[in-house]
Amino acid sequence: MNQHINNIALLIDADNASHNGIDPVLTALAELGTVNIRRAYGNWTKSALKGWEKILHKYGIEPQQQFDMTKGKNATDMKMTIDAMDLLFRGNITGFGIMSSDSDFMPLAMRIRQEGLPVYGFGSAKTPEAFKQACSRFIDVDALIQVDKRNRSGGGKPDVMSSAKAESPSGASESSGKVDEELLNLLIDAYQATKRDGEGFASLSEVGKIAGNRSSFDARNYGFSRLHEIFDAVPNFQTKRDEHGNLFVKRLR
Repeated sequence: MNQHINNIALLIDADNASHNGIDPVLTALAELGTVNIRRAYGNWTKSALKGWEKILHKYGIEPQQQFDMTKGKNATDMKMTIDAMDLLFRGNITGFGIMSSDSDFMPLAMRIRQEGLPVYGFGSAKTPEAFKQACSRFIDVDALIQVDKRNRSGGGKPDVMSSAKAESPSGASESSGKVDEELLNLLIDAYQATKRDGEGFASLSEVGKIAGNRSSFDARNYGFSRLHEIFDAVPNFQTKRDEHGNLFVKRLR
C-alpha cells in the first residue's frame, strides 16, 4: 500500500490570492487527503502581503521569499512552477491545490493532470477561464467564503458554551474543557464538509479528519480527552454510536 496515498500539496500565490479564504480552501482540499505541504510565495517585503504574513504560523504555511527583480515581472510564478514539478516527480504527492487567480498557472495545472493527479484551483470569479478549465476542479474562493459563513451561522448565531461539563466514570460532573466560538465554527465547517446519511448523521472520524486538515486540531488542546467529548459538550450537536461501536454526529442547529 502506498504510504503517501493522501499526501496533498497546497501552493499559494500570495500576490494573487486572499488570505481570507485559507480556512475553506483547506476544508475543500480535505476531499483529496491531508495537506502536508503548505507553501506561500511572494515578496514579503510588500505591505500588501501583511494579511498573509499574520497567519502563516497559525496554519503551518511555509513562506517562500521572491524579490521583484524587474518591474512588471513576477518571479513568484516561476518559483511555484519549479517547486510543483519537483514535488510531482519525487512521486510522493497525490494531489495539488493551486491558490491563485493568475492564468499563467494553466500550463502547470495541465501538466500535473497529465500525470494523473488531481489539481484543485482556488481563485476569484474573475480568474481567466483558461486556468479554470485546466484544473480538475476550480473553486471561487469568494463564493466559498460566503458558503462558509452561512454554514457557520446555520440561520442564526450558534450557541457557544464558555465552559463544558463532562461526566466522570462515577457519574459525577466535572469540568473537562472550553468550547469557544472559533472551535465551534471549526467543528461546524468540518461537519458541513462531510457526507451525511438521511438523518443528517456524519462519521465522527471523518469530521475529525477534516477538522485536523484545517489546523493543528487536537481535542486535548481544548481540555478534552476525545473528540466526541467536545461534541457532547455543546448543544449544537448530537452524537450516537451504532451496533459496531462507530460514532456519528449530527448538527441540531
